[in-house]
Amino acid sequence: MKKVLALLLVSILLLSACSSGTKEKTSGSAKDTKEITVLAWDPNFNIKAMNLAKEAYKSVDPKLNIKVVENAQADIVQKLNTSLSSGTTKGLPNIVLIEDYRAQSFLKAYPDAFYDLSKTFNADDFAQYKLAPTSLDGKHYGLPFDTGVTGLYVRTDYLKKAGYTIDDLKGIDWNKYIEIGKKVKAATGKEMLTQDPKDLGLIRMMIQSAGSWYLKNDGTTPDLADNAALKDAFKTYKAILDAGLVKPVSDWSQFVAGFNSGAVATVPTGNWITASIKAEASQSGKWAVAPLPKLPGVETSVNASNLGGSSWYVLNVPGKEKAAEFLAKTFGSNVDFYQTLVKEIGAIGTYKPAAEGEAYKASDEFFGGQKVITDFANWTTQIPQVNYGLHTYAIEDILAVAMQDYLKGKDLDKVLTDAQKQAEEQIK
Repeated sequence: MKKVLALLLVSILLLSACSSGTKEKTSGSAKDTKEITVLAWDPNFNIKAMNLAKEAYKSVDPKLNIKVVENAQADIVQKLNTSLSSGTTKGLPNIVLIEDYRAQSFLKAYPDAFYDLSKTFNADDFAQYKLAPTSLDGKHYGLPFDTGVTGLYVRTDYLKKAGYTIDDLKGIDWNKYIEIGKKVKAATGKEMLTQDPKDLGLIRMMIQSAGSWYLKNDGTTPDLADNAALKDAFKTYKAILDAGLVKPVSDWSQFVAGFNSGAVATVPTGNWITASIKAEASQSGKWAVAPLPKLPGVETSVNASNLGGSSWYVLNVPGKEKAAEFLAKTFGSNVDFYQTLVKEIGAIGTYKPAAEGEAYKASDEFFGGQKVITDFANWTTQIPQVNYGLHTYAIEDILAVAMQDYLKGKDLDKVLTDAQKQAEEQIK
């Protein structure tokens, strides 16, 4: 028996010696990992945030080489799909940024490709709404990053000319927004908002404020024909257009020019637009931010929603433990690091303890001294959680056409029933 055990021990030692890699002296050992690679898009936001995390981590492990690589989001999506569908992980990064709307499609299609982060951070420390898209079967695969918490950016000087203050826009629904908008336009000649007919971001914000989405809670079954929030959102969208409150735009540059030029009175969108609004320094003191209006007639709707946002994922490749540790010590728990994110790039994370830091409590003179980061952090905790599922963009392609049919006079119930059938045929 002793001889058998001895032989087994020798065999194990020989196998261990033969299996050691070039960057990891022992298989899967975090302490021996010398380099990790991160893949993300947007040099002024996501890449900059990761480089700040890299600097913050030097106090934990100054020897780890963290290589941050920029790619366009579309290229990252293609790279992941190509590599993971072929079953190879060669050339993949240790950490990758994935948009929340796309996360479930990756997690469900490639369940073994991502490293379980459940034990590396406290999920209760993050905004609840971020956990549904980043998790699967009770396990947390994504470490939540930025919030797409929405707000209603408002030109207070235009409001004043119409006899209103920012307080008049707090806690309102979209019907009240339309009422105020008509008076603002009469007093100033300005439309209330820009709108790209191809972009359904406004619809997204409206339905999530009611805890609803394009899919049922299973994340795969289309929920269009009998979706009360979606129906109300379509009606509201049309009412805003019919009231003459929209300045049409066709791309991002026209969208930004709309508010930078002073052509519109409000901007209902995600907080990531703050830097673009502040880019027009001559308008300092003329803006404020109110909570997003809620859907009228939908009891579940609240004055908070989301548009956009992404999270960090660790791929199941050598170095995964060290990659997870790096995320845990920065985005997963470092309050001071989150203050730096706010100061340096205006990035509001979904890590709730960070809201107690000084940077989150600072007044912003551009917004008339309003503590906008505090407000956004508070609204983040109120965002209803929904399951974005697998098909956000595929369904929006269908709904964009459906919306135009509705605006041209087609019956709304018929529009959504037809969209439901089309979605069911395409998504199987």
